[in-house]
Amino acid sequence: MATSAFPLSRDRYRRWLDHWPLILGFAVMAVPTIVTLGQQVWTLEIGAHGPIVLATGIWLLATQRQDVGAISRPGPPWQIAAIMVPALLLYVFGRAFDFISLETLAVYAALLAAALSLVGWRAMAANWFPLFYLAFLIPPPGWLIDKITSPLRMFISYTVTNALHALGYPISREGVTMTVAQYQLLVEDACSGMNSIIGLTAITLLYIYLMHRASWRYALLLVAFILPIAIVVNMVRVTVLVLLTYYYGDAVAQGFLHVTAGMMLFVLALLLVFALDAGLQRIVVRRRTARAESVA
Repeated sequence: MATSAFPLSRDRYRRWLDHWPLILGFAVMAVPTIVTLGQQVWTLEIGAHGPIVLATGIWLLATQRQDVGAISRPGPPWQIAAIMVPALLLYVFGRAFDFISLETLAVYAALLAAALSLVGWRAMAANWFPLFYLAFLIPPPGWLIDKITSPLRMFISYTVTNALHALGYPISREGVTMTVAQYQLLVEDACSGMNSIIGLTAITLLYIYLMHRASWRYALLLVAFILPIAIVVNMVRVTVLVLLTYYYGDAVAQGFLHVTAGMMLFVLALLLVFALDAGLQRIVVRRRTARAESVA
């Protein structure tokens, strides 16, 4: 008799059906939040990775469910309640006052409580990465992103201004304003690509998990390069926007080409991660080959 790729016993089906109120209740919470994320966050550069993270996170959980059955042990009710009750209160508060960050955090906490009720801590630990990865759906508050990336934005704008000035372009910077010819660019707007660092981190972590999950040291090495890559890519972004403004005017730079530059440079950042991985892999292979030859 043929079996499916991810077999589920009748008992497991029955147990999931026994928890239909929990599953339905979570869906009632999650669906409106996902709709709100699509309207308020995923249309912005800071949240453009959201649909990708949601789809790939669900895929990761679905493809690993065959590993859960043997170790599923639903958690104690008091632990489930200790997570779920605060999550519900936070959800009501965030939904009522339109705090999408708090609302999404509450849905994520409810997801953990539901997983604890269905499969328990041991199974959750075995599938820790998909659960951790889905946390990238939580949009950080704008003030937090501005505070964290502000020094990086200033460094990028300072470097680009000096480089273009050395090449003979009439450019200067004062505070958060860059001036090129008769045009002015706000540093915050020009460096807005730093907001994509969250999406870049999420996609890079997914790539590392799929390709190198067995080597955590190598994974940490790749993660360490995410910030430098983001800085380099955003230097290119700011330079492109300044040159577009200088040659074609502010309307062109801040219009369609502004959005296009952001998308293309995000792809460039991912390609740099892949290229770095390929280069490091060659180094690792060479070292292993050299060690093997020396031992032989």
